[in-house]
Amino acid sequence: MEIILLEDIGGLGKRGQTVKVADGYARNFLLPLGKATVSGGAGARVFQEQEKRRRARDNRMHKDAETLASELEKVSCTIAVKAGEDDRLFGAVTTADISELLKKQGFQVDKRKILLEEPLKALGVYNVPIKLFHNVEARVKVWVVSE
Repeated sequence: MEIILLEDIGGLGKRGQTVKVADGYARNFLLPLGKATVSGGAGARVFQEQEKRRRARDNRMHKDAETLASELEKVSCTIAVKAGEDDRLFGAVTTADISELLKKQGFQVDKRKILLEEPLKALGVYNVPIKLFHNVEARVKVWVVSE
């Protein structure tokens, strides 16, 4: 049976590819789970419609992410923490702390999108990257100061 893949499947093919598979594999696994559609008149039209909607949604999300990135580039956050000798913090500034700071300034950013290799453990100024979409990244300036 020939099918059109609706998502990437390891060992079988990429999204949008037309592949030939065993009838049972298609009927019992790929089609019921929505991973593929039958290659034919109606199946091809359905896939084209889904692709068109997905591209439109991705374009809209990409534009929104670029707009948010340009706004975030202008943002500077200051967090006051307790510090000891040698400007070492008694705790650490984490992605959750940065997300809360951004929320107070009116930006809703998920802490999982903030790309810190490790929490900030010293006073200073940091440019923290935030991944907003596939290839859209913003940098927020975070000032870690002593209380």
